[in-house]
Amino acid sequence: MTALRLFEFATTAALAVTLSALPTTHGRLADRSRVVKARGSRRDYNNLAIEGAAYRGRHENTAVDADAGDGGETSATKNYRNVKRGMISNNIRDGGGSPPDHENKVGGRDLGFGADSNRQLRGTSSTETPEEFSRRLSGQLTGCCYTYQKYSAAKMCSLYGQDCESGETPSHDSGDESCEQEGLSFIGISFSVNTPSGNPYSYQLCDQFPMENIIDRNYDYVMSMDEDGWLVGGGYKSFDYSGKMPYIDSSHTELLRIGSLDVDKGGTTIEQVYEAMSSVTFAPFSIYPEYLKGGGGHHSGDNEDQQKVPSSDVTLIVSVVDTYEDGDSYSSYEIFLNNLFSAMQAVNGGSCMDDHDTDPHVSMARGVKFKSAYHQEQYMYSANLEVAVWQAMYPKGTPIGSKGYASFPPGSRGNKQYVGYGNLYFFFDRANITKAFRPYRDLTDDEAAYATLYTSSDVSSYYANTNEIGFDYSGSGDGGGGNWEHNPYSWKATMAMHDMTDGWDLPPNCEQEGETFFGIPLSRKSDSSLQVSTSFQEQFNFEHIIDRNYTYIKSFGTNHGWLVGEQIGNGAGSIVDKDTAHIPIFYIGTTNPNMGGISLSNLIKVGKRIEFGTLYIKPAFVFIDDNGHIKLQFEMDPNSALAYLYDNLCKELGIAWNYDTPYNKEGVYTNCAMHASGDRAKYGCGPDGTGVGGFCPQMTVAYSARFQSEEHAAAYLDQCNNYVDYWRSLYPSGVAVGTNQFCPSGGCLGLFLNRYDLYNVFKPDLGGSWVEYGGGSLQPTFSPAPTWKGGCDEPHNFHLDKCFRKRMKPKASAVVWDSLGAVGQFSIFLIAFMAVTLSISIFLARARKRRRKGESYIDFMFRDAKRKSKKRKKRRLKGNKDLEESMLGDEKSRSRRSSRSKSRSRSKSKARERERERVRESARDGKIPRHDEDEETSNRKDKRSKEEKSVSGRSHRSSKSRSMSRSRRSSSRHKSQDARSSSRSHVEGDATSPRSVKPSRKDDDENLSPRTRLV
Repeated sequence: MTALRLFEFATTAALAVTLSALPTTHGRLADRSRVVKARGSRRDYNNLAIEGAAYRGRHENTAVDADAGDGGETSATKNYRNVKRGMISNNIRDGGGSPPDHENKVGGRDLGFGADSNRQLRGTSSTETPEEFSRRLSGQLTGCCYTYQKYSAAKMCSLYGQDCESGETPSHDSGDESCEQEGLSFIGISFSVNTPSGNPYSYQLCDQFPMENIIDRNYDYVMSMDEDGWLVGGGYKSFDYSGKMPYIDSSHTELLRIGSLDVDKGGTTIEQVYEAMSSVTFAPFSIYPEYLKGGGGHHSGDNEDQQKVPSSDVTLIVSVVDTYEDGDSYSSYEIFLNNLFSAMQAVNGGSCMDDHDTDPHVSMARGVKFKSAYHQEQYMYSANLEVAVWQAMYPKGTPIGSKGYASFPPGSRGNKQYVGYGNLYFFFDRANITKAFRPYRDLTDDEAAYATLYTSSDVSSYYANTNEIGFDYSGSGDGGGGNWEHNPYSWKATMAMHDMTDGWDLPPNCEQEGETFFGIPLSRKSDSSLQVSTSFQEQFNFEHIIDRNYTYIKSFGTNHGWLVGEQIGNGAGSIVDKDTAHIPIFYIGTTNPNMGGISLSNLIKVGKRIEFGTLYIKPAFVFIDDNGHIKLQFEMDPNSALAYLYDNLCKELGIAWNYDTPYNKEGVYTNCAMHASGDRAKYGCGPDGTGVGGFCPQMTVAYSARFQSEEHAAAYLDQCNNYVDYWRSLYPSGVAVGTNQFCPSGGCLGLFLNRYDLYNVFKPDLGGSWVEYGGGSLQPTFSPAPTWKGGCDEPHNFHLDKCFRKRMKPKASAVVWDSLGAVGQFSIFLIAFMAVTLSISIFLARARKRRRKGESYIDFMFRDAKRKSKKRKKRRLKGNKDLEESMLGDEKSRSRRSSRSKSRSRSKSKARERERERVRESARDGKIPRHDEDEETSNRKDKRSKEEKSVSGRSHRSSKSRSMSRSRRSSSRHKSQDARSSSRSHVEGDATSPRSVKPSRKDDDENLSPRTRLV
């Protein structure tokens, strides 16, 4: 029984160790048990149930508050549940919307559902101090979204007031039935420049036009633009104050739109384009700048709202100069277009290609909002004055090119080639040139003089002599048609739910826009051929709501395709972006303090001190908003940790508005945040919000999607929401996203420089932070000093990263083992395995040969081990005997024996002679019996003879006789020495038998002279 119990105990312990070594889960589902256990009650501090039938009854209206302190349900609770049930049924029946005001009251008492409600988060009071608010995290529940667990995505769409069934969205059908997919690939001319203020990877393909002189990078006139910013003038750096997308310069003019590259959709392949271009020749084309214009009435519809600043596009109009070769009746450009269309037809080009050339122009920016009509007019004048200088420099136009080197496509490791002048390029998308096509001849003298004028000569005289604009650019959106001005005090909190393809309306005292924000990263590495993406979550696979095959979607209204990652070689020719999926929560604005913003370092300091719980999210439905963007709506739960975080961000970083001012311990603030300090999650979207705030968790899937038809749009939404229903059933209480490598406990908050770049990550519960940028992870983690007394010895502080690192410091051996990697670890294991098997083989072979009859292998192993240990012990004692003797002479030292030293032998011989004489004298006196002396002398003689023979056998054969005589002499010396020793022992009165007396080596040494002992 004892052995059985020991076996059971060992098995249980091994199972416990195995379970403790299992890796952490990728995400964490909601669990209230730890809250209930910590409080010792199933109710919160306001006596509201947080678990059990009472909680389900309060949120799902299906049970009685059985856990109430008075043991029953009050009339107020019944009225609350009845009204809430009626509200939900009315919303479902009427297609959403907020209930009438009279439904928000029972017996004249406000239930807190109306637009004028002042409902607080659970555990709050209207008079709490900032310190009380910042320490109220323990009152928040784990998980989210319990109220509508049984609702489908379609019902949730109705509750939020969206249309997910009709598919009423512009289809943008071109009327060409043979072209099923529009595309953005084209052949054109590049005006890309590389400037100190722009992206360092931008091409320098245009030495003729300094495009940076016609943009407003300093925001002297412009208030805001779309997320791409200026498309010309060098692009943007990653850490630009504006937070624009860090793209390279993509300025260009199209000459021929190729369109889709998918032959199954009516497109043309890249190989067909290359083959057609290689069969045609062209002379260098000269470009003449015409004028710069605005207008265009951006698609956002802001021009229809008189309370908002109008937005428009900024465009540079250019033209291709008609040059004639010798004897030609048509210009070089006309001949090229005719030959190119014929070549494309010869290679069976697709029907999606344009059947006419494109009006040459350079798109400079989209969704631009100026500060006022006056600022727009001043910008137009300044930019067109620069164009007038260009016209003076190039009266007959100029070929576009550069004397530098470049490799295509961007980022390729191929050898750089000389750029030259007059090239045409194939653009897969506006940011990716894949191939350059050179003209068939070099530049003429006049063309070369114009092409190198700006870089090889002083052009200051052109700027000094150009004081007026000699062309008419009025009526091109220059701002002269109105007298409007941006009113920053018309800003509203709902502007936080912004169209990213349009500019912002900035709040007071903010002089520059910005795209920096706090949010939840949702991108992941896909199995498809996407650009490098980092996986930040493994709970949602958004590929199931993406139309990669363009079954339903025909094209996009912008250069961006699917924002959850676009494929290399996609048929639509959209910009090949990495996965940028995220949920924006709080827009910070610019990080330029001189323009009213907050610096990035101060922003991180504030973020590290904001306390929030694990962030749980739950998908609600997929829909198409009023701007035509496809979005995934997440449930807005005003009682969740995400809502609490939004409230905290507003209190600490929101702008001062309506007599509410922000407060944080760092004392740093911003005027450019798109959220008010008094805004709260309860004012957000959805059935639980009032719709007047800026909290509405959404993820943008694609911008301006153009469907094949309304039926295709409805079918797409239906398929997406079917999968959303699966997610809702999988995570009924929400999920905290993460991976084993990124935020393993789930529910982290990210600080984004822009949609493209996640920079800093913050863990819940003040668990620390780290830098996550460019696909790498650096962890200069920082936690505030432990919030409980006792430092890292206090269990409440164990979760802090400082204390965690102190307690969980890995052993050096584990670090070394992990550093070997899989290959190194396998190699060591293989070597150890081979060594063990070789040792076993050698032992078995030895045992078969030497073990006794009937002896087992185990017995032989022990016997062999004992025998070897005895041999090693004897050999060690014998070998160390002479080494233990002292080399310096004293009374207790011993002389060394050496057959090779003749002087030492002579010294010993003299001593033995003297001892022999003493023995003889004693024998004459009769003190030692003669027969005993003879017998003992004979034994000594035999023993010494054997030793001398073994020594003499090592010498050469020619000295054999000499060795034998030396042995005999040595034996006689030993005989006399032994005799004298025995005689002296007897004379000293030793009572023992003469046979048992042995000569004392010590006494022998004492009788030696000092010289003899030293030698």
